[in-house]
Amino acid sequence: MPPAKTDQLDLWAESGLDGDVQVMVDFLLPTGIYIQMEVPRESTIQHIKLLLWKEAQTYPLFSLLGEMEGHMFECVNQAAVHEELEDETRRLCDVRPFLPVLKLITRNCGRAERILDSKIGVLIGKGLHELDALQDQQVKDFRSKMKRISEEKMQRMQLMSCGEWLRSCYSTQLGTGSLENLIDKHEGVIKITMHYDQSQVCSVILVLSLHCTVTELMDQALKKWQTTHGPEEDIGTRSDYVLRVSGRFEFLFEDHPLNQCKYIRDCLLANESPHLTLVHCDVVKAMFEKEISTIGSVLARKTSNPPLPLPPKKRPPTVSTLSVFPALQLIKGVPSFVHLAAPNSNAKIQVRAGLFHGTELLCKTAVSSESSSRSEHVWNKTLEFDIAVCDLPRMARLCFAIYAVMDKVKKQRSTKNTHLNKYQTILLKLTVLCVMGDYQNNIWGSHAPQGRGGKKFYIELKEIMERDPLSQLCENEKDLIWTLRYDCRENFPQSLPKLLLSVKWSKHEDMAQLQALLQIWPKLSPRDALELLDFNYPDQYVREFAVICLRDMSDDELLQYLLQLVQVLRYEPYYDCALSRFLLERAQSSRKIGHFLFWHLRSEMYMPAVSVHFALILEAYCRGCIPHIEVLKKQVEALNKLKAVSELIKLGTIKTKTKQAHLKEAMMTCLRQTGFIETLSDLQSPLNPNILLAGRCKYMDSKMKPLWIVYNNKLLGGDTVGIIFKNGDDLRQDMLTLQILRLMDLLWKEANLDLRIVPYGCLATGDHSGLIEVVSSADTIANIQKTSSNMAAAAAFNKDALLNWLKDKNSGDALDKAIEEFTLSCAGYCVATYVLGIGDRHSDNIMVRSTGQLFHIDFGHILGNFKSKFGIKRERVPFILTHDFIHVIQQGKTGNTEKFGNFRQYCEEAYLILRKNGNLFITLFALMLTAGLPELTSVKDIQYLKDSLALGKTDEEALKQFRQKFDEALRESWTTKVNWMAHIVAHPS
Repeated sequence: MPPAKTDQLDLWAESGLDGDVQVMVDFLLPTGIYIQMEVPRESTIQHIKLLLWKEAQTYPLFSLLGEMEGHMFECVNQAAVHEELEDETRRLCDVRPFLPVLKLITRNCGRAERILDSKIGVLIGKGLHELDALQDQQVKDFRSKMKRISEEKMQRMQLMSCGEWLRSCYSTQLGTGSLENLIDKHEGVIKITMHYDQSQVCSVILVLSLHCTVTELMDQALKKWQTTHGPEEDIGTRSDYVLRVSGRFEFLFEDHPLNQCKYIRDCLLANESPHLTLVHCDVVKAMFEKEISTIGSVLARKTSNPPLPLPPKKRPPTVSTLSVFPALQLIKGVPSFVHLAAPNSNAKIQVRAGLFHGTELLCKTAVSSESSSRSEHVWNKTLEFDIAVCDLPRMARLCFAIYAVMDKVKKQRSTKNTHLNKYQTILLKLTVLCVMGDYQNNIWGSHAPQGRGGKKFYIELKEIMERDPLSQLCENEKDLIWTLRYDCRENFPQSLPKLLLSVKWSKHEDMAQLQALLQIWPKLSPRDALELLDFNYPDQYVREFAVICLRDMSDDELLQYLLQLVQVLRYEPYYDCALSRFLLERAQSSRKIGHFLFWHLRSEMYMPAVSVHFALILEAYCRGCIPHIEVLKKQVEALNKLKAVSELIKLGTIKTKTKQAHLKEAMMTCLRQTGFIETLSDLQSPLNPNILLAGRCKYMDSKMKPLWIVYNNKLLGGDTVGIIFKNGDDLRQDMLTLQILRLMDLLWKEANLDLRIVPYGCLATGDHSGLIEVVSSADTIANIQKTSSNMAAAAAFNKDALLNWLKDKNSGDALDKAIEEFTLSCAGYCVATYVLGIGDRHSDNIMVRSTGQLFHIDFGHILGNFKSKFGIKRERVPFILTHDFIHVIQQGKTGNTEKFGNFRQYCEEAYLILRKNGNLFITLFALMLTAGLPELTSVKDIQYLKDSLALGKTDEEALKQFRQKFDEALRESWTTKVNWMAHIVAHPS
């Protein structure tokens, strides 16, 4: 075998290559003929096959090949797996074979379905042949069910009309909450900038009532168009058009009033004019017909009548094992031989096993006798647990710990044997499921409700139920909750998680009563139901109840919590569970939800623990949304191209120490290749699928990494969109922090407090790679200060720099508005960064927009993990509130105490609003514990949230604590300025 290439980029992403560069490829024909020829590395597989066919005519046995369409190529890919290249529209440089060797093979029947399978495998990052090879009945059953459901959905979509399809894929996002304050603020009217698609008229301004309907708006817009063009032009009627949000794939339909649309509400809150576009129905019909034809090309070639399923096998009557084994035994024959390497020749090995339901230990831990050996240890023992089989909950798990016992000190030291743990857990889990499946109806009875408690117990119960989710319950409190479970149902339905923690899961009588109680338990709000999906609640019926509650979520609300819902899939015992079906159902009914579900799953496909489960859901989604495959496929290809460019720059920097100008020229030469241009143009933004990116990109380098990309928004000419591609940084922690900031902004707005937060887009797309939205018209505090000072060391202490910068960008009433924006946003971020414990707040991590909005970026340190040097904390303040911020808030007037008082009031009001929702924040962080984030690994990390929100204290006590922190931040702000000075000196450019 020839030696592997040490640098894969040498062949497929070299610097200085253009589209005409040839690659020598070896072709192996089914006739036994070997052909070596040069082909363009940018060519499609289809074009290469055409070139091969032309060349093969000059070789012997050509007539035996038959038709060209009856063959396809096969190669060995970068994962050292044979890959059939069914999709011949891909370019050779995108396929990236491990070696430039292509084998021509005969194509079997069912080509359309094979092409679909190939596309899905490339798209999700795991070949479907890998799933086919898994000998797991769960996997086979799930894939079979989802394939049938997806085909039925695609068949229903084929029967849709164009209007039904449009509403299904691009449904109007509706706002929630009262509009009275907004209506009063805008005096009941709204100015709308109306654009006309495929028209020479640039735009017109319409002034309408806030209670106007979409129908009335379209009539007014067409009337204005007719007035502009004159009666001689036939523009058609309202039914010939649909109304789209300018610059986005988002439509407004006739049956919704304008003031209910989320986009209109957002514009009103921001004091901006909404931009809408009248689009002719022919444009929409072309999109519709393209998608329907894509579905038809796949479904038309499928067999119309699938084979009937075989009748179920008759099972012989099973003899109850309960009478044979009243106590659960782990028979020595289960793990026939387990070989353990001893830490030294005198060590003894001991095995301990425990049965758990969630985090609750069901019975006393079973301990094996010590095993001693000079070389290796073999465990072939029997462990017995003090629990009857009938008392085992269905979701019980068996966990092992292996200890090395030293002869001298008898000190236990844990060692790891991952293979053993996994094997044992799976084996016993399946055995328990089998037993409970056979006998649960016979051994679980129903029981009558218990008596109700008196007033004294009610008061005690109320105090327990008001505690935060991190609070531990003692045994007496658990007994009280369980005794008064029917009082909990009537008076504290949101307390269901605490009731579940009080159930004795080792008693089948209690489990039976809980199941009966769940059937009559009031439905929880979606926010309260999220906690039931935590690891602490593995019971199948509890999790199904939680999903029933989540069905009340709107699309926007589901998007808000989608990050956590994807993570808790790790806790599901089965692939085919209520949560998986719920997410698929909502994703296939909303293109936007489907987009983000795809990327949240796709970004973690590199993790072995979840790769199979996530691949199954991704495959099911793709089969149920066939038209979306091409859109997502182009995004994946674009990110692969950007990663190749990033790696190219890194290699150039490390290997050759090339000058920046030469590296930039090499990068631009690479980007001018045809494959790069086509892939990176007309691309739906992964950060926001409603935006279509077009035009050639401009790339700017920041120390060679990351890549800064500037696009034009094709749906709104001239408007630019900035995106940062990061390769080498884990963006999941930033994504979580920005999600929480978005939630805080929502909670404040629900309480009629708009603090002008800027939760910019951030999306992890793979292993240490992702995208960040560039906020337009913004600069860092550091740049603003450096621009106003001749000396870097003095720049941080210039308190006039920020105010002068705002004055340069705004004048008159606009300046007053900018200062108000700064005041509100500064208050929001002061509270948010304090509550979340966000660290590393130097002047390059705080930015200001020209409109006055202040916002923070780069959230690598959260939950109180502040940076330190030589054991000394560099950040000594609870949040950033410097005197130059106060200088702006007070409009440059030292004695303007009224403005500062308003600012302080905003901070206190915002803090109290977050306190009321403290349990929700704790739940969201708890659901992310297994995500592998560097600063969120245990419950102790979440304790910071509990302390910063002062949960468990009264509002008065909490407000007193916050005021102390506020005064401390102001008093110690000089330390922040010193840190900023050191940062500016260390990073002068």
